[in-house]
Amino acid sequence: MKIESRLAQIGSQNDPVTGAVSFPIYQSTAFRHPRLGKSTGFDYARTKSPTRTVLEEAAADLESGDAGFACSSGMAALQVVFALFSQGDHLLVSLDLYGGTYRLLEKIMARFGVTASYVDTNDMDALESRRKPNTKAVLIETPTNPLMMVTDVAKVAAWAKQKDLLTIVDNTLLTPFFQRPIELGADIVVHSATKYLGGHNDVLAGLIVTKGEKVSADIAFLHNSIGAVLGPQDSWLLMRGMKTLALRMERHQANATALATWLKAHPAVEEVYYPALPHHPGHEAQNAQSSGNTGIFSFKMKDARTIEPILRHIKLIAFAESLGGTESLMTYPAVQTHADIPLEIREAVGVDDRLLRFSVGLEHADDLRQDLEQAIDEALREIGG
Repeated sequence: MKIESRLAQIGSQNDPVTGAVSFPIYQSTAFRHPRLGKSTGFDYARTKSPTRTVLEEAAADLESGDAGFACSSGMAALQVVFALFSQGDHLLVSLDLYGGTYRLLEKIMARFGVTASYVDTNDMDALESRRKPNTKAVLIETPTNPLMMVTDVAKVAAWAKQKDLLTIVDNTLLTPFFQRPIELGADIVVHSATKYLGGHNDVLAGLIVTKGEKVSADIAFLHNSIGAVLGPQDSWLLMRGMKTLALRMERHQANATALATWLKAHPAVEEVYYPALPHHPGHEAQNAQSSGNTGIFSFKMKDARTIEPILRHIKLIAFAESLGGTESLMTYPAVQTHADIPLEIREAVGVDDRLLRFSVGLEHADDLRQDLEQAIDEALREIGG
């Protein structure tokens, strides 16, 4: 069955008792046992609950995995995955990394003796040179946030398997509609499901999907033991959002491509970072491993003085953190999403004071272009450009 049909049918055939096409919200933390030694399959909601189970099974199916786990946020999902590792373990991690992931690694996991090296994961020589005897996994963001670097997942996963390392891929920006890393060899996929999967800026959630009996059992144990689980109402909201994922991702992609192309030609813009554009260094790799492109891109202004007035003058586009919702949002990574990354590291990869990140929503592309155009024009007037 095509992925569009599987998305639209999430939960619609899982309630044989009533035939409800929208799976119910089971707002219960405890479940009655038929008798001693017998269970309905549900005992305590932290371990397993009916609404969350339908969501988790759908996530595993969509990502071609063996098991799915719904968490209270994307960061909670990463925390569960990082709990696989022990004191003295080492990770290889994408160089251009979301600031929250960097914060979790450097300010929390480092306290427990888990260390990380940040590497261009497309550079196999760099990966090999930074690998240590205690390296246990490679964590890849592709595309990265915010500079949209693309990693050849199949190539890295094949190398990792030879070295007995786990391959973990953050698939938040492309979703299983456009990219399925497990089919490319990854062992674990994580999502900030708050973003495109939920899609409406109204639910906080994370997802983990695993491939393989051992890693699935290990994550199941950690998910239950840590208790970073998603409640039934948020599980239902996430399923509702995922039903329209195919339609939304196609519109996000179309809008983003149109706006990125327009900005690329704008005289006040120095660079646009979006893999759909032919000039992007990851364009071919993206096309090879993905069936489409995300709705987010970043662009760098030529003059840092334009940033503040642009953010002040946008009207239809909201100056706000997050991404992946129906509404367009613009973020200033240097002081928002990536503020926890040290200045020298941020600037070395290109996250400087001239960079803006644009989560392109579902509005008409012409309206978004006009809003951005007038904001840039106003900014240029103010600085005398």
